[in-house]
Amino acid sequence: TSILQKEGIRVMHVVSSSKLALKCQDAGVDAVIAEGFEAGGHNGREETTTMCLIPAVQKVLSIPLIAAGGIATGSAMMAAMVLGAEGVQVGSRFVCTPEASSHEAFKQEIVNANEGDTELVLKQLTPVRLLKNSFYTKVKEAENNAASKEELNELLGKGRAKLGMFEGNLLDGELEIGQVSAIIDEIKPAKEVLNDIWNEFIEVYNTLRKAI
Repeated sequence: TSILQKEGIRVMHVVSSSKLALKCQDAGVDAVIAEGFEAGGHNGREETTTMCLIPAVQKVLSIPLIAAGGIATGSAMMAAMVLGAEGVQVGSRFVCTPEASSHEAFKQEIVNANEGDTELVLKQLTPVRLLKNSFYTKVKEAENNAASKEELNELLGKGRAKLGMFEGNLLDGELEIGQVSAIIDEIKPAKEVLNDIWNEFIEVYNTLRKAI
């Protein structure tokens, strides 16, 4: 941490619990990114949702807190900040943009996704939230049959994420994405995504001000 900071680099660390957040604060990071269970990709074993995680972490931190996990709209951004975050990290929504290096087939699979189409698996290795496909089914069957870490490692192999997300193999690839995929219904430029989130955030803010 100190090596990076000496070069003028801000250091932020992703955590899934207040215990880990405190460890990061003690290590001297500039900010903590608290990522809830809804998030895509690698995740926490505790399965704490963003709505529960953010206030818990905010309660023990004295450094800036950034919320992540399930945030893709201006209203979600507002909710995170009401819960105690100073900012938000948005991941899954930007996968479905022309600028993203992810494969077009993967992007379309996200657009087609519905509620319940992702699940957190591989907790024995590194927990990861995946879109349900043929590879996911093999993982679930292995876990249901009490597969060992070694067996799961063999099943995972190497380059599985690249195969799915960047090469477009929707059957055998690892398709990492958050639960928020259920409300992503189009591929649009990153600039438009940012504008949509910000404009909705301001709209919600103004509505709340009038209601108070």
